Amino acid sequence: MDKGRAREIELSVVVPVFNEAANIGLLCDRLATVLERITPDWEILFVDDGSGDATLARIRERHALEPRIGAVSFSRNFGKEIAIAAGLDHARGRAVVLIDADLQHPPELIETFVTKWREGYVMVYAQRTSRETESAVKRGFARLFYRLFRAFGETALPEGAGDFRLIDRKGVEALKAMGERARFSKGLYAWIGYPAIGVPYTVAERAHGTTKWSFRKLLRFAFDGITSFSTVPLRVWTYVGLMISLASIVTALYFLVRTLLFGTDLPGYPSLIVSVMFFAGIQLMSLGMIGEYVGRIFAEVKRRPLYLVAERIGPEDGTPRPLIRDQLRARST
Repeated sequence: MDKGRAREIELSVVVPVFNEAANIGLLCDRLATVLERITPDWEILFVDDGSGDATLARIRERHALEPRIGAVSFSRNFGKEIAIAAGLDHARGRAVVLIDADLQHPPELIETFVTKWREGYVMVYAQRTSRETESAVKRGFARLFYRLFRAFGETALPEGAGDFRLIDRKGVEALKAMGERARFSKGLYAWIGYPAIGVPYTVAERAHGTTKWSFRKLLRFAFDGITSFSTVPLRVWTYVGLMISLASIVTALYFLVRTLLFGTDLPGYPSLIVSVMFFAGIQLMSLGMIGEYVGRIFAEVKRRPLYLVAERIGPEDGTPRPLIRDQLRARST
């Protein structure tokens, strides 16, 4: 049944949204204009991640005008990575485009995506050409993340590639089969390993509102990415422990020889406290890293659903209403 439904729609556009009411109308206008130039068999699927503003109301208004625009609304905020997973679960297209709602991802680039897809690529991703609009600190942490991921990760990430991409139905089904809770979608895109190609683009200014990604959330996201695709953070403490043990043996031999030659010095209280605090810190960090992985295991074995749907808007049969089709044609001319 899913495969049959997927063949009815050529192109699905999945848009995760959280408090993006001001951007819905402009995004729908630009997306619909682009999609009409590509194929009549399209749908736009918003995934409302527990928005507290009028986001869902704006989507309902658009759905009333154009039945090919629909939404999945969560019961609460589950996070963007889960919203992407839900969008892939519910999208019916032979190819699925992931795009943000803030219009920093230019919808017009979808035409290039589709051209590459029809050439045989399973994954076509947008690759940003510059990070000049970001702060120096953010750029530095981004470069550090990619270096760490290349050094420790199981798969290679193309630098500058994000969630803005087209995925063929083959890739969508592969991603849907991955039920892990701690999701790092960039790594999952690379992990499936199908033919992929990057398309350079320039990040536009946000149309309305502010970013929902604080510096703390970005750091947590980066940490999730590394720990989801590498066990090096666990193994590194074995080597740290080995080096500290060797250093302690060398230190013990040094003091033994010194005592035999020069006698016993007065014990130093400060050095003792510093040593105790240092080794206690090492132990706590190693236990904390183990705890991170154990916590992930705990979350996985509970087998809770990734998300809960509170409301579903659409889909319809995919037939455009004449009024909307005429409006779209008028815009394109």
